[in-house]
Amino acid sequence: MKKTIERIRKAVPLLTALGIGCLAWPGALRAEDVQFTQEMADALANSKVMADTLWVLVTAMLVFFMNTGFAMLETGLARAKNAVNILSKNFVVFAISSVAFWIIGWGLMFGDGNGFFGAQGLFFLHGADNSPAAGDAYAGVYSSIKWATVPLWAKFFFQLVFAGTAATIVSGCVAERIKYVSFIVFSFIIVGVMYPVTGHWIWGGGWLAGKGFWDFAGSTVVHSVGGWAGLAGIIVLGPRIGKYRQDGSVKPIPGHNMMAATLGCFILWLGWFGFNPGSTMAAAVMDIARICVTTNSAAAAGTLAATIVSWRLLGKPDLSMTLNGCLAGLVAITAPCAFVTVAGSVVIGGIAGTIVVLAVLFFDKLKLDDPVGALSVHLVNGIWGTLAVGLFAKDAIMPGTTGDGLFYGGGVKLLTAQLTGVIAVGAFTFAASLAAWSVIKAILGVRVSREEEIRGLDIGEHAMEAYADFQTFVTK
Repeated sequence: MKKTIERIRKAVPLLTALGIGCLAWPGALRAEDVQFTQEMADALANSKVMADTLWVLVTAMLVFFMNTGFAMLETGLARAKNAVNILSKNFVVFAISSVAFWIIGWGLMFGDGNGFFGAQGLFFLHGADNSPAAGDAYAGVYSSIKWATVPLWAKFFFQLVFAGTAATIVSGCVAERIKYVSFIVFSFIIVGVMYPVTGHWIWGGGWLAGKGFWDFAGSTVVHSVGGWAGLAGIIVLGPRIGKYRQDGSVKPIPGHNMMAATLGCFILWLGWFGFNPGSTMAAAVMDIARICVTTNSAAAAGTLAATIVSWRLLGKPDLSMTLNGCLAGLVAITAPCAFVTVAGSVVIGGIAGTIVVLAVLFFDKLKLDDPVGALSVHLVNGIWGTLAVGLFAKDAIMPGTTGDGLFYGGGVKLLTAQLTGVIAVGAFTFAASLAAWSVIKAILGVRVSREEEIRGLDIGEHAMEAYADFQTFVTK
């Protein structure tokens, strides 16, 4: 992202120089000409800041709208008796994220500090605007994101919607048996502390960035972090009642509304066109156009691959697998989207769509009950997408960033850096999440009672139903 913005910023002085040259060529440059040319240069610079800011905010709003997609997808893949609970969790989690990221998360992630966490600008976002547009007025403490031309609050909002996504992923993993209050507490912890710490390592100028680790839009920073935290929650909670029979076989618990799930997936697909291209944090027309295509191509390949593989293994083309195949392709392309060819994105997405089906079956064999397949989508394919950078990155696409991956003659250097990041972020997030869930369990408890789970969390946790007064009539 930083290299992209630097290329654009260099274009403004060039245009200014050309303007001066055109005015000076016929003869000596007059004072009023110089003033006029400087005004033109200032106008160009201001126009670029306005365009960049508009782009960043609109794409951030698209990512925010992904909350709707997650809510619809999760609710549709769960049972009707838990619909209100899942909708409520998906709604309140962004409010929690907004407060937690503003109070401490932003500073830990982007504040100046050391290689492991930000130590300045903590406890309520504050400080001068540190964008290049502020010029000599720069006095901020968030140097790692100074490269972006947009105002500080635009940077904050864009990063906030990403932080909220990580917490939302956890919601799907622990669905249908988590205590509402326990989920709220954990959401504050992950967005306020855990997500920002590992985010600082990668996007905040931390130690992983120094080792040459690359994650353009968050396969690891967002998706794997949410997946590791969700895995810890699944282990602490245990499976839903009735999910596994006494002989160890799996008893399928189908979702109650595949229409809602499909709508949710379409919304997420749309939102990803903000997630990935928006991570340029600039209206870099060539780059954002290319990233849109690599993002879409991976989603399409993932959709088709999951459909074919599930058809082959399960005997029928399972719609839930198709939807998760699309999401798997999107998660996998999130890290490499700016660094790979369109052909490379198709391969990455196709592999993602294949392994998501296998991962769902694998986690069931381990009796890790994941109601919506979030581990298979976000954790497994967050890892795959991160490693794909080390395999498919092509230096000619964005010179001066990743360099060439293994498949383009770059050797294993980049792949080793990517693997290091996967292991480090996974170990920290899983251990910290396991500790957090365990403490919450000891103090508040994490699982609803057996009676409440059987009856449904809508009644037990919220005293309402998603489909009040709805009755099924059976005719003879």
